[in-house]
Amino acid sequence: MSSTVIENFYGVYLLFCENPKYLGRTYIGYTVNPNRRIQQHNKGVRSGGAYKTSNKGPWEMCLIVHGFPNDISGLRFEWAWQHPEKSRRLRKLIERKRAKENSFQHKIRILSHMLRIGPWNRLALTIQWLVPKYRVEFETSLLPPPHMPIEEGRVISKKVPSPSNEKVSTKSSSSSAKCDICHQIMDNDDVLNCINNDCTLKTHILCLASHFLKSEPDHMLPLEGSCPSCHSELLWADLIRKFKGCYQNQNLALDETILT
Repeated sequence: MSSTVIENFYGVYLLFCENPKYLGRTYIGYTVNPNRRIQQHNKGVRSGGAYKTSNKGPWEMCLIVHGFPNDISGLRFEWAWQHPEKSRRLRKLIERKRAKENSFQHKIRILSHMLRIGPWNRLALTIQWLVPKYRVEFETSLLPPPHMPIEEGRVISKKVPSPSNEKVSTKSSSSSAKCDICHQIMDNDDVLNCINNDCTLKTHILCLASHFLKSEPDHMLPLEGSCPSCHSELLWADLIRKFKGCYQNQNLALDETILT
């Protein structure tokens, strides 16, 4: 099974216990390195695993939701998924476990609701089934938003290296660049570029955010929009990832790939 390399990885995962003695138990956790984390769970608490999973393995990491902008966002999602009855966003929305529903099915139903409500429904998240045999389809009435793809296969987390001296010097040489939207001189630390490497867009972060929000005036954070220069449909989260150093050596497939 092929693996996908993800830069600046922040993910919240669901474990399934395959030990006959504890078969069907589940565990929700947060990680920046899913392959290392599942090994820790299966080796036990002395190797960095959790007390709740220690000596109960083997465990399978069957599903992970990734694409959170930072660790705080991911950890908040983890807590709400673990404690829906305590979350102010979920406690009035989530039904208790149904009579014929097992723990795994209940966790998936909670996840279905979470992906459809704020603030999570505006994040560029990916639902990744890591082990195909555990994959289940979401209820028709609880499908994730269209901009959240449902994928299958292993993931490999990759740290984004610090910007090279070459990139720093390139930024310095463009210190007199003007924003393509407001046409004012830009500070080096405030230049946002399109994720399409063939596009020459240079703009202030706030200028592009305002441009995207013209179609959604009631929101403070953009979800997606059309590039003013190349007219590609872009997710705001992907633009911020590139701003932080991701996608340095690749050109993302745009339009249909990003939004389907």
